[in-house]
Amino acid sequence: MNKLLETAKDNLSFIAVCLGIFAGLFLIAFLFERFVMKERRRRLSDTHYIAYVALFSCMAGVLMLLEIPLFFAPSFYKLDLSELPVMISTFYLGPVAGVITELIKVALKLVLKGTSTAFVGDFANFAVGCSFVLPASMVYHAKPGKRSALVSLIVGTVFMTVFGSAFNALYLIPKFAELFHMEIPAIVAMGTAVNKHITSVWTLVFYAVVPFNLLKGVVVSAVTFLIYKRISPIMHKLDARRTKRKAAPAPEPEAETKTE
Repeated sequence: MNKLLETAKDNLSFIAVCLGIFAGLFLIAFLFERFVMKERRRRLSDTHYIAYVALFSCMAGVLMLLEIPLFFAPSFYKLDLSELPVMISTFYLGPVAGVITELIKVALKLVLKGTSTAFVGDFANFAVGCSFVLPASMVYHAKPGKRSALVSLIVGTVFMTVFGSAFNALYLIPKFAELFHMEIPAIVAMGTAVNKHITSVWTLVFYAVVPFNLLKGVVVSAVTFLIYKRISPIMHKLDARRTKRKAAPAPEPEAETKTE
């Protein structure tokens, strides 16, 4: 009974950390839109905003299912390109949309596939994904433009690499070991089997997590930079057309003609 209560307490603390990080990220995104983006944050109606978020979330959720194993990392680190639709969403709609899209993406993946990491990997995907998307979005929306987009993607990649590496070493790997009732040396050994230079948590991070995050950041950034500048004008044109239709005055009814 005591062990059961202890397990429940550990899971509740993990859930509390997840909710706390989501609330913090959402607050940062909201405040940025409120005080930096100002008028630009209300370009779309609520209906079109929700439709775009839903569309990009579904695309990201599907991409999250397509995982690519990496030769330099243990099997629990797999590459997916789900941040690509999230990045397009946050570039077009703003930081709040990026955080929400990231959350819905992970929720969809859990519904479709479930979890094999006691939710640690899924939470890591969300938190580390936001550490990529949110800084990039904030840099881009501070001064939108092609040059800003390039700089923002570089900033996002660097931030994700630094944050993701430290977060893995200090919280995610110990929490993964705790929830799976494993010893940390056993997890390190999985890395050693791939790379003999991995002998501790920090060498696991250096030889596996750092190149993993760099690779993901570079690939997603390159594809986003190539795609967004092509699809953004199309989305803007469609939205302008919808706005014009909505703003157009309704035709006045024809005057009735009197008959003698």
